[in-house]
Amino acid sequence: MQVSGYDYIIVGGGSAGCVLAARLSEMPEANVLLVEAGPRDTDPFIHMPVGFFKMTGGPLTWGYETAPLRHANNRVAVYPQGRVLGGGSSINAEIYTRGCPEDYDGWASEMNCKGWSWKDLKPYFVKSEGNTSLGGSEHGVDGPLGVTSPGSPNRVSQAYVQGCMDFGMPHNADFNSGKLEGAGLYQTTIKDGKRCSAAVGYLRPAMKRPNLTVRTDLFVTRLLIEKGRAIGVEVVSGSQLQRLEATSEVIVTAGAIGSPKLLMLSGIGPARHLREKDVSVIHDLKGVGQNLHDHFSTDVTWVLNGPHSYDKYKKKHWQAWAGLQYLLYKSGPVASNIVEAGAFWWSDRKEKIPDLQFHFLAGAGVEEGVGTVPGGNGATCNSYHTRPRSRGQVTLRSGNPADAPLVDPNSFAEPYDLARHIDAIKITQEVGATRSMRRYVDHEHFPGPDCKTKKDYEEVARSNARSSYHPVGTCKMGTDDMAVVDTKMRVRGIDALRVCDSSTMPRIVSTNTNAPTIAMAERAADLIRGNR
Repeated sequence: MQVSGYDYIIVGGGSAGCVLAARLSEMPEANVLLVEAGPRDTDPFIHMPVGFFKMTGGPLTWGYETAPLRHANNRVAVYPQGRVLGGGSSINAEIYTRGCPEDYDGWASEMNCKGWSWKDLKPYFVKSEGNTSLGGSEHGVDGPLGVTSPGSPNRVSQAYVQGCMDFGMPHNADFNSGKLEGAGLYQTTIKDGKRCSAAVGYLRPAMKRPNLTVRTDLFVTRLLIEKGRAIGVEVVSGSQLQRLEATSEVIVTAGAIGSPKLLMLSGIGPARHLREKDVSVIHDLKGVGQNLHDHFSTDVTWVLNGPHSYDKYKKKHWQAWAGLQYLLYKSGPVASNIVEAGAFWWSDRKEKIPDLQFHFLAGAGVEEGVGTVPGGNGATCNSYHTRPRSRGQVTLRSGNPADAPLVDPNSFAEPYDLARHIDAIKITQEVGATRSMRRYVDHEHFPGPDCKTKKDYEEVARSNARSSYHPVGTCKMGTDDMAVVDTKMRVRGIDALRVCDSSTMPRIVSTNTNAPTIAMAERAADLIRGNR
């Protein structure tokens, strides 16, 4: 067995891992290793903003599926998670939203996560952001993460925003201003017509440093723990087993599914469950893998009355034109993430902040599991309840690291979540029926006119809801008995071991999770360096 030594070993080259590798390697005295199970981000579709529709399945994901969803007709649903340098930031729809101050203030006040309020995190959002469209005190302009507004949004995307206003929502020109409510165009992690993932924005410039090593296609089988301290990792490279040692810390950044899996394989987790899977218990930490929650969305699709959406570019001659425009100017349809517009609104008016989010796609059949429409010219809006109450879990299938974990989101276990979900579908339908949308919409394709009763809507949700790729909470931060990490992201009961990714969110934010994960990693880097 080969043995190599470093100061810091970071396990997982996703959004958080790339941020931490970049920031920790700013210390010239620190020898940093970033390990990623997947390949480098060389696939050209990663870097074309429109290419995200090819990224939600295939070899650059882990290929996870859920356990049968007990409250969703026992369906087994796909559960995409990135397996490539950049992780989720290399395969997502590039939407840049932070959530609202109340999300983070709730972490601090209700979840006892001191130091993680909006006041604490806002500077890190600003620090990370290189916004080319918006400035002022709310935005950063020289951060590593390129952020911009749509250059030439599709006319149907613009009609959707106006349709939301016809419905009664205000226009929101900046979802990251501290107020979510309203409809508008999403800012995206796109720079100069290309995706700006965490790998592109953070890691690529840092890889020039001699004290940073990045190893891809390297599978971590377990953490090495001696006398209650993390001292490294065991990895498989080809058929060779290697031992990589860390003198300072091991930092797990493998995501909401991968991080609890790795902890449990290493003997850190619920003791009873580990023994059932023939894993030797090192530390009984019952919260590992628990508290899984996610945004589950359902789509409404429309048939358009002409070739108004990006669907027309499925035809060869239009593809050629779009490709030429992108090649020459880095603009046009290929430079669009397709999910150009959206909105935040209320289902439960007792809530202080919007509890629904909408993503409008000027096309149909774009994402995994969403079909095209008759005639080939369509549009889609997916929506979800932003603060679900249902909780699931990630558990081991076996003690074999090669086996995928059991992922059970337990969606709709709480009837409240299902009710909010149905409200979101109905609001989407009403927006689609507004005067502004009727300029382009011929008719609603799904769920369609046969969906009328409460039972009908429940069946639509249970049969079609899918992950929005925002799993969180499985190594949650806090001080209660179910907390896995403390407020400095240190694993409770194990020295020199931290977890830093979306798994540590004690409660999901009211929006997409990539920008919050990056901000959390920025703050974690300061905590590790002793700056906070």
